[in-house]
Amino acid sequence: MNHYDTIVIGGGPAGMMATISSAFHGHATLLLEKNRKLGKKLSGTGGGRCNVTNNGSLDDLLAGIPGNGRFLYSVFSQFDNHDIIRFFTENGVKLKVEDHGRVFPASDRSQTIIQALTDKIAELGGQVRCQVEVTSVKKIDGQFVIKSKDETWTADRLIVTTGGKSYPSTGSTGFGHEIARHFKHTITELEAAESPLLTDFPHKVLQGISLDDVTLSYGKHVITHDLLFTHFGLSGPAALRMSSFVKGGEILSLDVLPQLSESDLLSFLEENREKSLKNALKIMLPERLAEFFVQGYPEKVKQLTEKEREQLVQSIKSLKIPVTGKMSLAKSFVTKGGVSLKEINPKTLESKLVPGLHFAGEVLDINAHTGGFNITSALCTGWVAGSLHYD
Repeated sequence: MNHYDTIVIGGGPAGMMATISSAFHGHATLLLEKNRKLGKKLSGTGGGRCNVTNNGSLDDLLAGIPGNGRFLYSVFSQFDNHDIIRFFTENGVKLKVEDHGRVFPASDRSQTIIQALTDKIAELGGQVRCQVEVTSVKKIDGQFVIKSKDETWTADRLIVTTGGKSYPSTGSTGFGHEIARHFKHTITELEAAESPLLTDFPHKVLQGISLDDVTLSYGKHVITHDLLFTHFGLSGPAALRMSSFVKGGEILSLDVLPQLSESDLLSFLEENREKSLKNALKIMLPERLAEFFVQGYPEKVKQLTEKEREQLVQSIKSLKIPVTGKMSLAKSFVTKGGVSLKEINPKTLESKLVPGLHFAGEVLDINAHTGGFNITSALCTGWVAGSLHYD
């Protein structure tokens, strides 16, 4: 039977970083992953380019983590997004910053990030075993006993980084929640987040139109980002972010020209009064969207009544979109819900119920936006969970 100081279950960003941190702090560390390679979900993020973090301030980070982001204050005081940037740069990865502070490898390949993490584990002496599916985890006489079909390991500390339940094809099957339940932890309700929205809307007309920096709002939730109309509803960062706050039955308001006020638009129509309405709107909007807005109105701008002008401007500034639901967990980027944070020490990510048991990444009840925030949360919680010294 093989004994380690620390065993990490789950080879995503949180698990890889926890292994690096644990090995860096001198612990004999083993990472167990059931897929053929580490970082399967990571390889598909950012369209395969891997949006590895966001270079914003602490306030930006917390705003990007709507699901219990404040719990991470003490994690970020130990290891934050700037430490992530430093880590990759010092380990030979060139990075670049794109719009909205999103940080990518200059190679535009997620494999660059996975390779850097894998190489660092090897350099620090961490052990990795892939294609190992853990079947049971127990604690006996103060030690964790971890079993697969044909092997058994023991460890003084166990770090669970198995992800949530989104994209089960990547291996996120919720096994970490089963481990947590075995140790009497509470799992909060699981639902889809960072999920495309299903809407009751004329999709066929607008399908495929993508808009930059529009404002989508519902109540106090106001999100300005890019948006994509699809055959089922809305996708793109603005819709994915809004999905954390809606379930179905809500009516969203979309401002397709947030940089202009209603009076700016009225003045614009006045300046272009001799044009056809469609040609005037095409100056500012994609043609098919302009066609959508002009339906039911006179052909020429100058033929609009005052009331029609106001109605048109109103629809451009606050188009009503009823949400009927969101994609299933299996088709969503992120799982909302997870191991209850009331039972986790925020400084160490150790269980308050079971000494030596730690959780990091998406298995916890923390959910973040796309745009680098989710991976930031995973890498930072991984580092902190792995960096404990022996008492």
